[in-house]
Amino acid sequence: MHPSIEDYALIGDHQTAALVGRDGSVDWLCLPRFDSAACFAKLLGDEENGHWRIAPKGADVCTRRAYRTDSLVLDTEWETEDGTVRVTDLMPQRDRAPDVVRIVEGLKGRVTMRSTLRLRFDYGSIVPWMRKSDGHRVAIAGPDSVWLRSEPEVRTWGKDFGTHSEFEVAEGEQVAFVLTWHPSHQPRPARVDPYEALAASLSDWQAWVARCRYDGPHRDAVVRSLITLKALTYAPSGGIVAAPTTSLPEEIGGVRNWDYRYCWLRDSTLTLGALLACGYQEEAAAWRDWLLRAVAGDPAELQIMYGLAGERRIPEFELAWLPGFRGSAPVRIGNDAVRQLQLDVYGEVIDSLSLAQQAGLPAKPHVWRLRQALMDFLWSAWREPDEGLWEVRGPRRHFVHSKVMAWVAADRTVRTLEENPGLSGDVDRWRAMRDEVHREVCERGYDPERNTFTQSYGSRELDAALLLIPRLGFLPPDDPRVVGTVDAVRAELTRDGLVRRYDSDPTAIDGLPGDEGSFIVCSFWLADALHLTGRTKEALDLFERLVALRNDVGLLAEEYDPVAGHQLGNFPQAFSHIGLVGTALALFDGEGDRGGAGGSDEEGAG
Repeated sequence: MHPSIEDYALIGDHQTAALVGRDGSVDWLCLPRFDSAACFAKLLGDEENGHWRIAPKGADVCTRRAYRTDSLVLDTEWETEDGTVRVTDLMPQRDRAPDVVRIVEGLKGRVTMRSTLRLRFDYGSIVPWMRKSDGHRVAIAGPDSVWLRSEPEVRTWGKDFGTHSEFEVAEGEQVAFVLTWHPSHQPRPARVDPYEALAASLSDWQAWVARCRYDGPHRDAVVRSLITLKALTYAPSGGIVAAPTTSLPEEIGGVRNWDYRYCWLRDSTLTLGALLACGYQEEAAAWRDWLLRAVAGDPAELQIMYGLAGERRIPEFELAWLPGFRGSAPVRIGNDAVRQLQLDVYGEVIDSLSLAQQAGLPAKPHVWRLRQALMDFLWSAWREPDEGLWEVRGPRRHFVHSKVMAWVAADRTVRTLEENPGLSGDVDRWRAMRDEVHREVCERGYDPERNTFTQSYGSRELDAALLLIPRLGFLPPDDPRVVGTVDAVRAELTRDGLVRRYDSDPTAIDGLPGDEGSFIVCSFWLADALHLTGRTKEALDLFERLVALRNDVGLLAEEYDPVAGHQLGNFPQAFSHIGLVGTALALFDGEGDRGGAGGSDEEGAG
């Protein structure tokens, strides 16, 4: 039986990450970066596509597992007839080369353990050449080289294009494995002491968590979400990937499988707001600086997403040799949505830079000139149809959310000029644009018969992004049109109380076959909207339910299937966790700082 998405836990080193199953198998790992080719791709195929399992001989899934307190160090335990054993998994912050450390410890009795390592470079397509060297097993293929050693050394043998070992651990005994990647043309990487790496990782993570200012209800869930966000940060640049995986399906067996190992501009405002509200100024500044570098250039060429360091080319292609998660094909690498016109991102960028300024982040030169350039482009472009925040692969439309975000851009620009009269800029021009956009949205994007805003001009479809209207300040929460929109979304877009992105027939919107689950972040938006419109008890109830959707180690994917009771989509999803943090801050304002100014959702269908 193929594991479910929620069966996985995350370990990482702030440059890449691995998924570890309940059975003790590392089934996904891209080296050396989040967006590199995977050397373990069982997640999207089978054992022959690469994995590394350490578990008691003959055992299946673990008895229990958990992260060490306030860290990304994972403990997995098995209770067997012969005794109890624990495997501790971590990826220490790297000096130069990435390492995976796995420490086996006997807790009771004497247990026979098995290690099975199948390295398959280039997403499971290349079987490397294996050799022994100075106490290591070395795998080489093309540019990739992986070195494996154990302390104390255990006997290994090759079979079926894999590396195997069998050993016993008694109570109090430990065996540590270290797997290290480096470019094959370079000398052997320096050895890492696994026990020093464990101690340093715990110390680093716990010191980082100690900086968290949030001290309200569900602090454990908020902290776990912040740790996850930190784990999805590419430390060299400050960029934050949407998820460390590609092609985990929005419908089991379906085709809605996308690569999320990139950085979306749409995340920026809510990410900044959550980091700043929880006390993480340094991370917020790094994210803001990544944003500034990524968007530099012609405003007409602004992309909705970029690579980890701000790369612009993210071509999409398919891996025919991988059958996909539970047969969900195709498996896609790259993301063609990078070429789409999504006008809302201009509002996201300007809102983010405004929030950074208000929060007192260190000023950066030329930021105001950049904002002016973006507004000059948006002055005429906001009237155009676009693909919208859900990245639909159907025809362009006049999406209401895109227009609202154009209003946000003008509104934040006007406010900045009013608060800083020394800045250059035609405040009357942007004020006129703000008023025009607001008037048009209220006339063309609102259905008076149903008392709700709609997904696009002239349509009857609804959109979960409409829930953001009061949070963005477009209309006050007590406006009857806002209340009516929230009620309409609840009535038409919820399934078992959880919110879908848009109409129940997504094929009619984005031209893709199949269905999808409820979007977790959209359900957090509903909780926010309920709270803002005075229905805090209902918001609290929904928040409690959403927190309960996390898996046993506190992680959330992009979507949830309330019928099957399983998580769907790429995992863990940064924006789901940002939604959790933001809603906790909004609901428990007296016990934790409120989040920053509004923003929008994560990418959707591609």
